[in-house]
Amino acid sequence: MTEPVLLTAARVLTFDNDASLTNASGFFFAREERLFLVTSRHVVIDEPSKHYPNRIEIELHDDAANLASSTGFSIPLYRDGKSIWRQGLDAAGEVDVAAIEIERRALPATTLYRAFTPAHLVGPEDRPGIGSSLLVVGFPLGFHDTLHHMPVARQAVIASSFGLRFQGKGYFLTDARTHRGTSGAPVVMRTGATDPAGNDLPWKLLGVHSASLDMLTRDQEKDESLGLNCAWYADILLTLTEGG
Repeated sequence: MTEPVLLTAARVLTFDNDASLTNASGFFFAREERLFLVTSRHVVIDEPSKHYPNRIEIELHDDAANLASSTGFSIPLYRDGKSIWRQGLDAAGEVDVAAIEIERRALPATTLYRAFTPAHLVGPEDRPGIGSSLLVVGFPLGFHDTLHHMPVARQAVIASSFGLRFQGKGYFLTDARTHRGTSGAPVVMRTGATDPAGNDLPWKLLGVHSASLDMLTRDQEKDESLGLNCAWYADILLTLTEGG
């Protein structure tokens, strides 16, 4: 059996009707009986780049005995002319996280996945320190195990004080090598042998990877990129998933 944390992540493909647009990452988050797909807001809409998909597609494992078996699951982004994703605002503006509720009944009965829950979020008692080891689980440049339909994990460390809003924004920084297509990936930290939700997922969900940071003043020939990234604090999911 594969590592359960790999089953939390889903490859996200965006479309304008049948025209393929971009690759991205996402993950499952469950709250009581409800299930959500979480990704970056700029995956579902990005005004500066004129990115306006009207549906996304994720790949699901549909046979627990055969990880090479999968099916595509299409999710419309609009219903009756209104967007169906949930997004948030804070004092600094828009939060680059989107949550889309998935009808469990619409999933194939044999779907194999794992979902984070509110129990996997970081509380005051277990706040990680600077330099703590993390993983970013996603699909960089769309790369993945195409036979078993699995994401890959990149190592990362916390690069800014966790709990503080970096530059007043609702994210912290990670030091990791990331690429396009990783947007929306879960940023996680292993907790040990015990799953905080009592299942088989012994990880804490710290954030949602958004984008790399760079210096506009960097000399493109002399200076390497910073290698730093924004991860929006995952507790925004408590706001995005509450209510009906």
